[in-house]
Amino acid sequence: MFKTIANAWKLPDLRKKMLFTLFIVFIFRIGSVIPVPFLDVHALKSLTAGLSGGESMLAYFDLFSGGAFSNATLFAMSVTPYINSSIIMQLLSVAIPPLERLTKEGVEGRKKIATITRYVTVLLGIIQGTAYYIWLLRSNIVEYQGWSFEGVFTAIVIILAFTAGTALMMWLGEQINQNGVGNGISILLFVGIIARIPVTFRTLWETFKAGLEGDTAKIIYPIVFVILFLVIIWVIVFMNDAERRIPVQYAKRVVGRKMYGGQSTYLPIKVGLSGVMPIIFASSILSIPSTILLFIGEENVTSDFWKGFFKAFTMGGWIYIGLYFLLIIGFAYFYVTIQYNPIEMSNNLRQNNGTIKGIRPGKPTTDYIAKILSKITLIGALFLAFIAIVPLIYSNVTNMRGLMMGGTSVIILVGVALDTMKQIESQMMMRNYKGFLD
Repeated sequence: MFKTIANAWKLPDLRKKMLFTLFIVFIFRIGSVIPVPFLDVHALKSLTAGLSGGESMLAYFDLFSGGAFSNATLFAMSVTPYINSSIIMQLLSVAIPPLERLTKEGVEGRKKIATITRYVTVLLGIIQGTAYYIWLLRSNIVEYQGWSFEGVFTAIVIILAFTAGTALMMWLGEQINQNGVGNGISILLFVGIIARIPVTFRTLWETFKAGLEGDTAKIIYPIVFVILFLVIIWVIVFMNDAERRIPVQYAKRVVGRKMYGGQSTYLPIKVGLSGVMPIIFASSILSIPSTILLFIGEENVTSDFWKGFFKAFTMGGWIYIGLYFLLIIGFAYFYVTIQYNPIEMSNNLRQNNGTIKGIRPGKPTTDYIAKILSKITLIGALFLAFIAIVPLIYSNVTNMRGLMMGGTSVIILVGVALDTMKQIESQMMMRNYKGFLD
């Protein structure tokens, strides 16, 4: 990886793109520390002190924003409204025929989908910013409250500041796509997660120091954590390139005086078809009870039933881990079902005179592809469940909290790094390629 970056730095155009990407990242980090006005900073720090490594939905926002959420800065909403907007558009593209037709219209259709996604992102930014403002208001963090002119003006300024930060981050991501290296939104998400690494180092050091002071068992915990972290990264890298190749044979056809087709190839199906989406869906659903408890206050829960209910959904609990495992597998099948259609894949093969070796065209091909997808999805789902659950079990056993080793964050870090390196390598290959006229 370092050799690839060093070689890319030697090329003037790639160096310019890399510097532009770093400049956008610098702007992102500046925006992550610019506070929104009319907030009590000291009260806010005491309120959000427990978000890092917590189990509520707010903890995920804080992780993806690189700590900007807990400090209520300009980029507190991070790219989560854009991610949610993209997921919503993907789901609606399957359910709504006009949107499905746009996805099949090529470049122009994708441009229209992107435009709609931007509008939905701004709308979600307003909704999310309003919800965040209400939480701050109920926690007595906002300086001016009530329905007076100062209170209404303060509310408008805070909500618009959060929304403007979301729109600005979306624009910064698009600038990276056009003039930089890598996927812009992924790069910003990557940087936000990386910014939380010092919290992990501090937790490891405090645990190691406690071991030196007498509890010798805690000396082993940080060492095991590092080994486990490296193993998880190796598994993610291995599974990221794993794929099932279905052999395909194309029939020969004569067009004029030329003969086309006749070659043998394969249809690649990646093991990680659903990516990190099942983990995001599962963790979002399971974090709803803890988020509700955060809003209503633990001291306001007096019923034994509701106390047991909220305790069952505490991150690290065995009930939570079991439900997490089942939801990841269920959402993996759900996401693959809406994204990959065996009937459409079979029809595309038949239209291009392609057949799977040993399988007749039509329904047999559809059934065969569906069977392969089911097996591959199960393997990918178990892989995601392993990545997501092992850190929770480790934290539960060692009682080490605040570790930035969740399945979502690690998969995003490794995936973005690999995709960015592949893009740099492909651009270097294009510049070093020599045609037959050279």
